[in-house]
Amino acid sequence: MDGYLDNIETLDARQFAIAIKKLADNLSYGTDRSPFLGSGIEYVQSRPYQWGDPVRSVDWRVTARTGQVHIKEYEAPKRMDAYFLIDTSASMTVASVAPSKYALAIHVAGGLALACLDRVSPVGVVGVGGRDIRIAPSLSKSQILQWLHRFRNYRFDEPTTLSRRVAELSPSLKSRCLLVVFSDLHDSTALPVLKQLSQAHDVVVLQFADPAEKGMRGAGFLRAREAETGRHFTTRGGTQWLDNENVRQELKRAGVDHLVLQTGKPFMHDLRHFFESRDLLGRGAR
Repeated sequence: MDGYLDNIETLDARQFAIAIKKLADNLSYGTDRSPFLGSGIEYVQSRPYQWGDPVRSVDWRVTARTGQVHIKEYEAPKRMDAYFLIDTSASMTVASVAPSKYALAIHVAGGLALACLDRVSPVGVVGVGGRDIRIAPSLSKSQILQWLHRFRNYRFDEPTTLSRRVAELSPSLKSRCLLVVFSDLHDSTALPVLKQLSQAHDVVVLQFADPAEKGMRGAGFLRAREAETGRHFTTRGGTQWLDNENVRQELKRAGVDHLVLQTGKPFMHDLRHFFESRDLLGRGAR
């Protein structure tokens, strides 16, 4: 592909590894338990022994008290697939401060992916930029690390394909899933598609914002070029690129959880509180 090598940059490997491990260690998703009974980690009840039950599951205390053999039952962790939709488009890579929206998104995606594995939730990934990246959900830590390192390479000329990728993915989802979108939402057609997706699945939007998108005070009129399309446009200093409050309200009405993460600012506390307070991975158990 012409010009590909000229447009690739690589995120620092050491900082990348430290960030995702720290984030994974600090995130808590709350409870993620399934409604069915099986061999798991949390005791639920004891019941009379049935032919074929394993001897190791005998509840000896209840058996001794009742004189009838009883078996312990446990609640098993719920295996709810999680899909990460990662925006690799050009607007994610252009930055006024470090890290860029793209660098922050990949760090957060890495931490969340490893945390999902701790909750026994398989993680898959879909690239929503110019590259067609699709990886099926897996509980393999090595596979997750492989696609994370693959995403560390990025370009400055990719379009955004968020709405199209969501429309393509939706028919293949046979059961309820958690879908986490990592994007700056520069795709103007994405919101209606995400709201429709939320009718059948749990949808979370992590929106990444750069301080420059709030506008440059006192700059007068500016002539600029959109990073993804190359389109030239004129804007006024102080004009905000996207009305985040309007986006939040629109997604909230559709039942979509939404959080804006600002580049150049601490995010760990806000992100952890966001997931804990909503118990996002525990919804499927209700």
